[in-house]
Amino acid sequence: MDDEQEVGVGPFEGEWPTLPDGSSDPRFDPSLLADGDRRNVEDRYRYWTHEAIVADLDTRRHDFHVAVENWGHDFNIGSVIRTANAMGAKAFHIVGKRRWNRRGAMVTDRYQHEFHHPDVADLVRWAETEGLPLIGIDNLPGSKPIETYDLPKRCVLVFGQEGPGLSPEAQEACVDVLHIEQFGSTRSINAGAAAAIAMHVWVLRHVHDFGVGG
Repeated sequence: MDDEQEVGVGPFEGEWPTLPDGSSDPRFDPSLLADGDRRNVEDRYRYWTHEAIVADLDTRRHDFHVAVENWGHDFNIGSVIRTANAMGAKAFHIVGKRRWNRRGAMVTDRYQHEFHHPDVADLVRWAETEGLPLIGIDNLPGSKPIETYDLPKRCVLVFGQEGPGLSPEAQEACVDVLHIEQFGSTRSINAGAAAAIAMHVWVLRHVHDFGVGG
């Protein structure tokens, strides 16, 4: 017997959603209304089409981007992208190999805007045209604590791979490299966890107005 709780909702009960004029609401997918919606989406998006969800997200995405170096097909990339979706990142950027391990993203990448850069230099050129500083996240000698750093509202948070961290090229390209303060015995924390913390620090600064020294 399968004891796992079924995710999502079943077929829509009652009259299907309509617009004020009585016509069908284009945001809703007839197949989902009829068969149920088992996707990993918030309740407010139940039964919505994929395109409608993306369009709505585009009206309220935040001003930070996420870039992840992908030289060794790191399985943590999916986790980083899933968090980028949850934190409302403007877009995510894959630097290096175009193919990346999407399993950990739990299909949340489908609701984000994805950019690919063959190397760090290409990411730098893109960021310069957009006027966005690159902020690295890694516990390197000379890095600054993210807890007391005044993160810019418009920026690209750059993450390296599990193990080697940011490549030398990425370190050189970043205006600053930040680390997360640690108080235990381990040298570092998982790359996916570090990315989640860094993005949430941005949210605290710019969504909840919890600034440096606040």
